[in-house]
Amino acid sequence: MTAALRRSAVLLLRPLVGGRARLRWTHLILGGALLMPYWLLGTVIVGPLVGSGTMFSGSLALQFGAFAAALPIAAASALFPLARPLSVAAARAMCGLAEDSLADGPARSRAARVRTVGWFTLHVGLGGIISGMSLALPPFAVALLVLPLSPALRENRLGMPRVFRHDLALTLAPLAGIVSLVALAACAAVAGALLARLAPVLLGPTPSDRLAAAERRAADLAVRNRLARELHDSVGHALSAVTLQAGAARRILDSDDPRDKEFVREALTAIEETTRRTVGELDSVLGLLRRDDEHENEHRDEPLCGPTLDALDTLLAHSGVQVALTVEGDIATVPEPVSREAYRIVQEGLSNALRHGGDAPVTLHVALSTEKLGITMENPLPTTAPVVRPGGGRGLRGVAERATLLGGHASAGPDGPLWRLSVALPPTVGAGVRRGRP
Repeated sequence: MTAALRRSAVLLLRPLVGGRARLRWTHLILGGALLMPYWLLGTVIVGPLVGSGTMFSGSLALQFGAFAAALPIAAASALFPLARPLSVAAARAMCGLAEDSLADGPARSRAARVRTVGWFTLHVGLGGIISGMSLALPPFAVALLVLPLSPALRENRLGMPRVFRHDLALTLAPLAGIVSLVALAACAAVAGALLARLAPVLLGPTPSDRLAAAERRAADLAVRNRLARELHDSVGHALSAVTLQAGAARRILDSDDPRDKEFVREALTAIEETTRRTVGELDSVLGLLRRDDEHENEHRDEPLCGPTLDALDTLLAHSGVQVALTVEGDIATVPEPVSREAYRIVQEGLSNALRHGGDAPVTLHVALSTEKLGITMENPLPTTAPVVRPGGGRGLRGVAERATLLGGHASAGPDGPLWRLSVALPPTVGAGVRRGRP
């Protein structure tokens, strides 16, 4: 029976003095502390009106008048941008709320600022009341608890109500002290629960906050996709070319023909140069991935460093496949963002030809006009089932994404006995693409 009573008492007292209740109580005390500067300013304003000479006088008119004057001042200060981030941080830490139930960052819209003002005013108002009760009631309750046992307290009375001079009231004084403490805990628990319930309403994300969060997520996704394309195209092409060169060199390594030995030497040189170039590109991409959140946000719009069409000859020379290149127009005048993406498109087209076409020759035609930058790549379809090298599956989709982000289009597929990749890019770009943003 005693254990059951103990469990019942714990269940009854947990909402009043449990861990969550104590944390919310602390949150209210913080609100009371935030109210103090405004209350002191309120005493300066109200003091002359009620005829009080000092802010520490016992005048109830001064105390409550200063409290009433402090709330509008506190509401006005909540219009500052830092009010919502600070309030959200305190509410998350002390009210036991979910992370996504509250908004991040300063209030941007008028509705969000009004809600922040309402929250801050409610927080400091309830906090001031609970803080005042927490300062006054515990000493009073302790005095009531020991009043029947202390003749000195009974004689002094400590300014207590005259009712405690009667014997019955004196006998019930300890009970009154306990009731006072329970009432204080109940008021604090109710006020803390009220703040916790209203926090998502007043500090929760507004439609503009949700839109800003969606834009941030879209920007993060675009950056990740951009880095993934860079890694796939540069590293994937290099691995395909190196695999082909190494395989060809291995097959004729033991041959005594001087021409075969020269081919092995050229293959190893191509492998060395390809891997060296790819390591540099890989370091550029990984450098962005290693940045912390602050620097990533600061440099989110920076374009990725990478080769352009000026390096096309080097790419074709070490691609591992014979390429017949024809160029129309001065491709050196192509803007850097378009030139960089065009290089990656050609690189991925070569990787696709290596993976599916083997050693079949490739025809590459690059044409620049006032309307578009055209890239056409063709290679014969294999007559037998090709040995598909690992690493494929995302390249053509990456080509289409690159073209779409620049405002162009791409298509790929069989055309009679040939496999054709055709891409059309705009010869100029807008300001967003110049800054590296899709």
